[in-house]
Amino acid sequence: MSLSAQKREVIKLDQLLTILNNKSDSLLVLNFWATWCKPCVEEMQEFLRIEQELENKKVRFIYLSLDFKRDFETKLVPFVNKRKMKSDVFLLDEPDYDAWINIVDPSWQGSIPATLLLTPNAENRHFHEGQLTYLELKKIINTYLP
Repeated sequence: MSLSAQKREVIKLDQLLTILNNKSDSLLVLNFWATWCKPCVEEMQEFLRIEQELENKKVRFIYLSLDFKRDFETKLVPFVNKRKMKSDVFLLDEPDYDAWINIVDPSWQGSIPATLLLTPNAENRHFHEGQLTYLELKKIINTYLP
């Protein structure tokens, strides 16, 4: 699976594993969220703001939706289009959370929003469960940017 910009698609566990392996030379910021999650929607504006500020840095944002697959075209795509989201947005079609949640991070209790930062070549990781403010997110990202 290539990680080219502006993808909108449904993915499975094997594609998530490719993302988590981060073979790119950029910091990856992975946001696990859903359109039905109020804190996720509130937090999204902070992600989009900082994403725009860092567009010339080696950082890449990927949004991993946990919406239902049946809602991809009717809810997720309109949400993404309305907010003019420029980064990849994937709907993770793996309803058995127990099969993959510990792979993302063993400390994850399962609530969203959740954010995972992966440095190039997946050498370092930072996981945060719960809603982030703009300043919290910026501080975390700046810790890992060269």
